Amino acid sequence: MKSTASVTEIRIKPGLDDVRIARYAALAIALSVLEAGIPSPIPGIKPGLANIITLIALWRFGWRDAAWISMLRIIGSSIVIGGFLSPGFAMSLMGGLCSLLALAVVSYLPRRWFGPVSHSLAAAFAHMAGQLLLARLWLIPHNGIIHLVPLFAAAALVFGVVNGVIAAKLLANE
Repeated sequence: MKSTASVTEIRIKPGLDDVRIARYAALAIALSVLEAGIPSPIPGIKPGLANIITLIALWRFGWRDAAWISMLRIIGSSIVIGGFLSPGFAMSLMGGLCSLLALAVVSYLPRRWFGPVSHSLAAAFAHMAGQLLLARLWLIPHNGIIHLVPLFAAAALVFGVVNGVIAAKLLANE
């Protein structure tokens, strides 16, 4: 006897917003993977080049798109690099969530006085604070981690300014 099981097919047509977010997320993932191949003299300190894409998306399309791109980048790059659900993934996720929270707050500041550089600085410091907090609570449960704050804050300052300037230059070339 022949089986007559029916097959149900569901087709989802992505909208223009979906395609745009996917393209930006793919670019951010590529930058994250590229950055992972650059040796760092200090473990845990990276320039965060993919955050430039998040800043551009925030500026052009708003916080919702920036949040989608950031989360897709964190998950996608960790899968590509091979660290999904590792401590490094948890650190990246915590930093990303904290920086998105900071961007949500600074998005309400007047753009006349606060631009991509100030947004980048807020995100960089929030990212650093979130990662150090998670490291303290989970990975290194010792108060000695406080001694890393000046080093990580200096990196957040430098890379926050650099990434903000790059984002501002790219936005100015529209």
